[in-house]
Amino acid sequence: MNTLEKKAALAELEKLYPDAKPALHYKTPYELLVAVILSAQCTDERVNKVTAVLFEKYSTPEAMVTLSQKELETYIYSCGFYRMKAEHILSASRDILDKFGGEVPDTVETLMGLAGVGKKTANVVYSVAFGGDAIAVDTHVFRVSNRLGLAKGTTPLAVEAGLNKAIPKEDWSKAHHWLIWHGRRVCHSQKPNCEGCSLRPYCDYGKAAAEKKSKK
Repeated sequence: MNTLEKKAALAELEKLYPDAKPALHYKTPYELLVAVILSAQCTDERVNKVTAVLFEKYSTPEAMVTLSQKELETYIYSCGFYRMKAEHILSASRDILDKFGGEVPDTVETLMGLAGVGKKTANVVYSVAFGGDAIAVDTHVFRVSNRLGLAKGTTPLAVEAGLNKAIPKEDWSKAHHWLIWHGRRVCHSQKPNCEGCSLRPYCDYGKAAAEKKSKK
């Protein structure tokens, strides 16, 4: 994908998903942080069902740390990896209380200092909750970016670096959601809908698939 194709692809993504926004339900930065931790290897739909119950009583770090790990695990069991996630949520909540006066920190670096918070989670919270410029590379962003040729890499950090170069900084946060929604609606992991994809003229994967089909 050359520079002109990248610009055309981004323009088409913006056209397709002008109102793209997070699918996770939250009211505060803390609720978003917890929801993002729970979303690892889990659907946003499932997370929203779990947090709808969890946040009725435990929507602040002060309330969350009153739970034992076993008690929290019973709330989040259906999200998968519940032991690790419960440990991370409780550890991060204690860090927020002990180090940041009960407020979720608002930079990527300080967010990554919280227990169990990696670059992807920090980027999401920084971007969505605090309006910062960042691209969080989840499984959808990783897949779509590589297939399109917008940014290629074998690791999320490599893809993030490529996207940061390919996309104007003021569009980073929006592009993050464009790519997620395209991955969910069109560019599926197993059976991408290349025939119905308006990005196909610019897409490395789509062009290769069309060329392969023409040779049969």
